[in-house]
Amino acid sequence: MKKILILGGGFAGVDAAIHLQKMKYDVTLVSDREYFYIYPTSIWVPTHESEFSEVCLDLSELQKAHGFDVLIDKVAQISAQENRVTLESGNVIADYDYLILAMGASKMKPKGVENTLSICGAPEQALGIRDALDKLVAQGHGKIAMGFGGNPKDTSAVRGGPGFELLFNVHNMLKKKGIRDNFELTFFAPMPEPGKRMGPQALKMMDVMFNKLGIHKHFGKKITGFSEKGTHFEDGSTLEADFTMFIPAGDGHDVIKASDLPTNAAGFVKTDDYSCVLKEDGTPSNVYAVGDIASLEGYDWRAKQGHIAEVMAKNVAHNIDARENGRNDFKGYHGHLNILCVMDSGDGAAFVYRDEKRAFMFPMPVVGHLLKKGWGKYCRYSKLGKIPRIPGM
Repeated sequence: MKKILILGGGFAGVDAAIHLQKMKYDVTLVSDREYFYIYPTSIWVPTHESEFSEVCLDLSELQKAHGFDVLIDKVAQISAQENRVTLESGNVIADYDYLILAMGASKMKPKGVENTLSICGAPEQALGIRDALDKLVAQGHGKIAMGFGGNPKDTSAVRGGPGFELLFNVHNMLKKKGIRDNFELTFFAPMPEPGKRMGPQALKMMDVMFNKLGIHKHFGKKITGFSEKGTHFEDGSTLEADFTMFIPAGDGHDVIKASDLPTNAAGFVKTDDYSCVLKEDGTPSNVYAVGDIASLEGYDWRAKQGHIAEVMAKNVAHNIDARENGRNDFKGYHGHLNILCVMDSGDGAAFVYRDEKRAFMFPMPVVGHLLKKGWGKYCRYSKLGKIPRIPGM
């Protein structure tokens, strides 16, 4: 039985493990934490609408449900040419037939970023955001700024949607408490039109929402750093805030940058359409890269999202099985590139979709919030195999 080593316990890694285990391969998944974190629903942890435990799924439960092996450790070094992975514990794994990289991305580190917290960072930061907001609520007034940054070397590494969602949810929370008028909320980003990748209709509707909710905008100025006072920009201005939530753009994983794997300018792993890392002679290697760790090629508006990571993972499982059985019916990810999200506001949501042919956004008052809540439960129970998976979800 061929051995497959998967590095990373996020959407891409977990899905790859589930699919390959069903195909009867010997699968080992290495993760640096003991749980799978459902990032899309973590936006409700800071507002107390969800408990931290509700957005975590123990890998031991997934292991029990599907039968793959789980190793809790951190990856220290990868040598693709020597077929060797070294873990932080000192454990060396070199007996695998295929290696799947699904460790996610590192984050860009602007000056003073330690003065901020990110809803897309380490899971524990969601609790830090909750505590910071609780303190301001107890105070009864304050200035809250939320935003995201870009990576000029790879525009697909930007993740702004959760920032929009969190700020809308905070607005809704403060409104329910009857203290919204005592708070100044501001959204910031260095690009002149944040959210443009979602399409012109979505961009226009976002502007309408900001105006309707009384959320200030600070767009189009390069961020030079952060301090206890707030966010600093290249024109010398400062966006003062009592609390700043900032989502840095993704950057190539530190372990990948130090490895012998081919990368793009930002440090993401280069692959072909089938998510396979090619050797110098152009032939397929035994290494695949899926999710945020990989260089996502395609349209200017492309974005790294969980559902794309899952498509890549499912394809890789199929492609490995095809190779092992002498087939060439390989599946690529380019034909599946789209932007898909239910942008939650706490009292409703907006459905956003974009592909190469169309782009649209339409509001879903009340029901949209309930649908996203339902998706969180679907994500948990479908990954445990308790309910069927729905294609595309």
